[in-house]
Amino acid sequence: MINRAIAPELQTIKHIDFLKPKIFDISPNVHLYWNADVPNDTSRVDLYFDAGTILGTIGVASFVNGLLLSGTKTHTSIEINESIDALGGFFESGVSNENAVISVYALKENMMPVLRIIRDAIHGASFPEHEVDELLNDRKQKFLVNMEKVSFLAQRAFQQRLFSESIYGRVSDLKDFDSISRSEIVAFHDEYYLNGLSKMVVVGDLGQDAVDHIIDLFGDWSHAHQPTFEKNIHNLRGTAHIVKDDAVQSAIRVGRMLFNKTHPDYLDFNILNTILGDYFGSRLMSNIREDKGYTYGIGTMMAELHASGYFLIATEVGKDVREATLAEIQKEIDILQNELVPEDELELVKNYLLGQLLKSADGPYSMTDLYLSVEPYNMDMDFYNKAIESINNITAERIQELAKKYLNWDDMTIVSAG
Repeated sequence: MINRAIAPELQTIKHIDFLKPKIFDISPNVHLYWNADVPNDTSRVDLYFDAGTILGTIGVASFVNGLLLSGTKTHTSIEINESIDALGGFFESGVSNENAVISVYALKENMMPVLRIIRDAIHGASFPEHEVDELLNDRKQKFLVNMEKVSFLAQRAFQQRLFSESIYGRVSDLKDFDSISRSEIVAFHDEYYLNGLSKMVVVGDLGQDAVDHIIDLFGDWSHAHQPTFEKNIHNLRGTAHIVKDDAVQSAIRVGRMLFNKTHPDYLDFNILNTILGDYFGSRLMSNIREDKGYTYGIGTMMAELHASGYFLIATEVGKDVREATLAEIQKEIDILQNELVPEDELELVKNYLLGQLLKSADGPYSMTDLYLSVEPYNMDMDFYNKAIESINNITAERIQELAKKYLNWDDMTIVSAG
């Protein structure tokens, strides 16, 4: 019998057996990744397209992504969506700087009928004028609303300065909503969707015949070339402030261009990032939320692009404490550069990161998402065991070295609005 008065012995995580999906070659540049190890009847299919916002005129990538199920010559958008609903399917799409993703969810017995509906809807999309006009008007109204938010203004200005002189720094203006034509939308759809498929992902015990059929359904959309992405992007250093007289808060963005998973310092810097601001007990949260009471939340992140990446600190505070908040952020960075992280704090962060990694590997869907996070960089699941090794072996001296190397205040893009 277990003696519940005695705590179980703690064991250090040293290795996780990550499951790699099966890989099918659709073309020299396009592959399908299949994880069949799902113990229930659920399934998911993801379609990735080289159709990000850095392509085409400003705004067109987002509009096309929002109109994929807007109707064909024979079926309206309502009929298409009702057909998917009747089969218990769910469709969602999104677009980022570098790609667009369509995700389809359904019970495995209904996945193929749902996919056939979606394939026909996208392939035969006619982009009816009223659907285009309705989405343009909706997006324009949302843009006007967002332009009143300090968080949107700060993020917009930060993007422009972070990606200075780069296509990644493009942002929409109100006039862009009136300049997008239906012909541009049709041309973008033809080039980057019907000829822009970059990979497919299947999660679910669908069977080999179903996977072969998915390849038959979408394989002819595969792109014929390997896309290239901009690298060696340099952020515009220094401070900028957007005045908004009626605002009661200020949004703050601080960051710089950095690197992605391919860089040798990535794994160790991720630990430094966590200490500074990437968990609830971080130094920035402890100082600016718990001690000073300037904000409900502040956080840091490492964002990745195909050929680069960047570091970001983000928060919203009362506009009367904007300068004080920036001073406290700089102070916490200075401390990391000049003082060693105490052993107990470093041990706490190590345990937190190991726990998060275990949590992120829980189940076939999460395991597949882990793989998708490294696959663009020609890496495999061994990356995560290297992450475990990095966490277990990191030292306070290494943390200080990285803080001095990458967190110099003079290298930062600093933007506020409010």
